[in-house]
Amino acid sequence: DQAFHRMTGISIQTSTDLERAHQCLAEAIYHEARGESERGQQAVAQVVVNRARSGRYPSDVCDVIYQNRHVRNRCQFSYACDGRPDSIRNEQAWDLASRIADDVLSGRVFLDEIGDSTHYHATYVAPRWRRGLNRTEQIGSHIFYRMPGVTINGG
Repeated sequence: DQAFHRMTGISIQTSTDLERAHQCLAEAIYHEARGESERGQQAVAQVVVNRARSGRYPSDVCDVIYQNRHVRNRCQFSYACDGRPDSIRNEQAWDLASRIADDVLSGRVFLDEIGDSTHYHATYVAPRWRRGLNRTEQIGSHIFYRMPGVTINGG
């Protein structure tokens, strides 16, 4: 597993790094997408991993998720800086998020329709940042985008 992560540009050198990345990714899946289908949760996880691999964001999964967390409503993932406690209350949803984190980090799951996407937002908002990005897919209540001219997954 560690060789895969080094190969793909994610900053994971030790089993402790892998455990930390898994925990952060599972939390992001849980807090950002637990109401979505399994495929929708996988897509959100893939965006996080794509960011870590892109060279445009930190190469550490946790650093990607918590980038700008100290600035209210300026972080990359809303739950990370919304000022609300991030407790896990649904054990079944947590177990699924944890499994999806394993699958996406290991490379067992890759959604071709998400591809190199590095951004998403809920369908009920229209953030300005989406301008200038290429829309790739909608899965459930999330719309996904990739940065023009940026190839992450060798495609």
